[in-house]
Amino acid sequence: MKKAIFPGSFDPITLGHYDIIKRGVSLFDEITIAIGINAEKKYMFPLEQRKRFIEAAFADEPKVKVITYEGLTIDLCKKEKAGFILRGLRNPADFEFEKAIAHTNRKLSKIETVFLLTASQTSYISSSIVRDVIRNGGDYSVLVPDSVKL
Repeated sequence: MKKAIFPGSFDPITLGHYDIIKRGVSLFDEITIAIGINAEKKYMFPLEQRKRFIEAAFADEPKVKVITYEGLTIDLCKKEKAGFILRGLRNPADFEFEKAIAHTNRKLSKIETVFLLTASQTSYISSSIVRDVIRNGGDYSVLVPDSVKL
């Protein structure tokens, strides 16, 4: 069984994340969306709300499950018996950052990272942009799945 972990903070989940997960479902038998907990980070949405957003977005997809975790993603992969980490790439800066993490993860474990390019229509979307639009009262609904609409 090919299992992948799709880690992130998902504060909130965006249409870019959604697209990568939907496309990843055809590549893997199971995708675990893993919401990382970082005590150093200040989030806009509480952990449980972020988890509910994602669960609602994928309620009809049996190959997707949602969990929270602390620590190294490779340790979570071992615990979940996942052989892959799924990541989306929007631009060259993402690639350089993610490449370093993927090399480190492979050095520390046998976990492979699989990169999917974001769709052109969602490549400009990031959670930080969505948060900025929300903070400033803009229409963020075109940037997130329906489950995130407040």
